[in-house]
Amino acid sequence: MRAVTKVVAASVAVLLVSGASVGAIAAYQVRSDLGTGVELQAAQGETTKPAPPSISEYEGGFNILVVGTDNDASQDQGAFGERDATLNDVNILLHVSADHSNATAVSIPRDMVVPIPSCAKEDGSGYYSAMSARPINEAYSYGGLSCVASTVSSLTGLDIPFAGMISFNGVIEMSNAIGGVPVCAATPIKDRYTGLDIPAGESVLSGADALAFLRTRHGVGDGSDLGRISSQQVYLSSLLRTVKSADTLSNPTKLYSLARAAASNMTLSDQLTKIDTMVQIGLALRDLPLDSVNFVQYPGTTGGSGVYEGKVQPDKAVATQLFDAIKNDVPFSIPEGSTGIGSENTATGDGTAASQAPAAPADTAAPADTAAPTDPGAGAATTPPTTDVIEGLTGQTAADQTCSVAFGSN
Repeated sequence: MRAVTKVVAASVAVLLVSGASVGAIAAYQVRSDLGTGVELQAAQGETTKPAPPSISEYEGGFNILVVGTDNDASQDQGAFGERDATLNDVNILLHVSADHSNATAVSIPRDMVVPIPSCAKEDGSGYYSAMSARPINEAYSYGGLSCVASTVSSLTGLDIPFAGMISFNGVIEMSNAIGGVPVCAATPIKDRYTGLDIPAGESVLSGADALAFLRTRHGVGDGSDLGRISSQQVYLSSLLRTVKSADTLSNPTKLYSLARAAASNMTLSDQLTKIDTMVQIGLALRDLPLDSVNFVQYPGTTGGSGVYEGKVQPDKAVATQLFDAIKNDVPFSIPEGSTGIGSENTATGDGTAASQAPAAPADTAAPADTAAPTDPGAGAATTPPTTDVIEGLTGQTAADQTCSVAFGSN
């Protein structure tokens, strides 16, 4: 989730690039850092749609895939451990509605078993064979970033014109550039595997500490990747609040640092390296109301058998509801209290951990008629005044104040 840091950062960074205070020199520096980008090739038997000239011309809104990898030739192998292969352990699909009034970021569990299509080999020598059931975090091994995009597109039914990838070092640099992200822990969280050690309450995390928080699996929830995702959403929602704060958006130095950090530490698809496209994306995200940005987990269950043993099995019924809403640009909301097993809602507005006051259990969904509707945002004249609750979803809005839950707390 080092990855979403990228989406928000790259877009806000874009605002900086287009600002008069930065000027042509800054734009040139950022553009140079971006490089030529990676071509997103269609899987065998599929075609790639030509990119429209403007973000506003994407039918039904636009989608960006954010990928976090666990390996980088330049990273400290002693600090992160040696790895024989590169896995796409973080996969977040960001959808922004056509009228730019709402957005949804879908985290796909790394161990979810999905079909991987026949992707083009990176050296141009042909195609890898398609596979019907493999963990999604293996997709990068069969065609790089382009294959991850094809796999997620096949899984969700959504076109993915933009994608970006970030590794451990990039997360560290991005968190430093923004000046740290405040996160809440319901109780002290320690993880000897990542080195995370934070007290109960609020901590402002940057650098290696921010990376350790995003990486921790054994320290939160039930020790699974599903728990880690909901804990990561505590960070991501706070990150978005931080980026959208007056302090960040009015600080040219901080914005420029964000732009350089994003451009220097991320591998982007070729369409995303265009400054004008980044500016348009930044403008689309700038005015999104926080309560109209959903962070959700791709619906899935554990405890399956066969190819799903020890992995995550997609919940196709709930997933169909989710992606039908996204495809049709219909706003939706998450069942009240369904933050997931790695986080919980805070009960007060002063940063006090939710465990110190009554809170809804993380696995309890409120009835549809009692859930608070999400405001679809200004300008959404064609959308209904209330939104549907998709039962079975876990997640939160960017406006929700949540705390990560230490392993064994539930």
